[in-house]
Amino acid sequence: MSFFDVANHWLLYLLVILGIVFVAGFSLISMRKSWKRALAKGWSHEKLMNLVKMTVSATIVPSLSIVIGVFSLVALLGIPWPWWRLSVVGSLTYETMAADMTVKAIGLDLTRLAEATAKDFVLMMFVMSLGIMGGMFVSPFITKSIHLGSMKLKTGDKRWAALGGSIFFTVILAVFVVPIFLNFRTSGYIQMLTFITSAVITVVLNRIAVGKLASLKSFILAVSLILAMASSVLWNAILT
Repeated sequence: MSFFDVANHWLLYLLVILGIVFVAGFSLISMRKSWKRALAKGWSHEKLMNLVKMTVSATIVPSLSIVIGVFSLVALLGIPWPWWRLSVVGSLTYETMAADMTVKAIGLDLTRLAEATAKDFVLMMFVMSLGIMGGMFVSPFITKSIHLGSMKLKTGDKRWAALGGSIFFTVILAVFVVPIFLNFRTSGYIQMLTFITSAVITVVLNRIAVGKLASLKSFILAVSLILAMASSVLWNAILT
């Protein structure tokens, strides 16, 4: 069997559907219990409905970027696996990076997956899954202490709180961005130019989304993703 024979196999579709149904069912049960608990605590039905409406409106727009991510991964990894990853635990940045690292380890790249085998796809599934499971198992034990520590910083010297947040985001930026610039000779200029384009678009949209246009901030991520992907096609046409 080839890479895409497994990537689009009916059994993988079935397993993904069962997993998503389980997660959706668990979410509905949790929401039902939370609703009853809120009513027992004295919340009115109208207040809860307003909360639901606010939550739905705040969730749909950011999810557009996830839908875009699914479509971009489908061309590389088939339909069911990206559907599962980005529906439950994954992110486009992590999934692409993990998949790219896996195929490079077997001597290929994401543009040559047609040459990969079924074993290569299974290897990719393990890498993408095991690489992110650590955080899910560790989070219940360390998240509370991290949260309390950050709250303690905020109640103390404000400068330390600002510095801590800046360091956190700088580390994330370094992990995902620095390799793009360090490896541009092997990965090509297109990836680097696409990143720069997306950064410029994001800054411009942030500048525009003020005053009466402040509501546009909810769409910045989705718009940046769409325009950045369009720019990658443009850079590819220019440089290749």
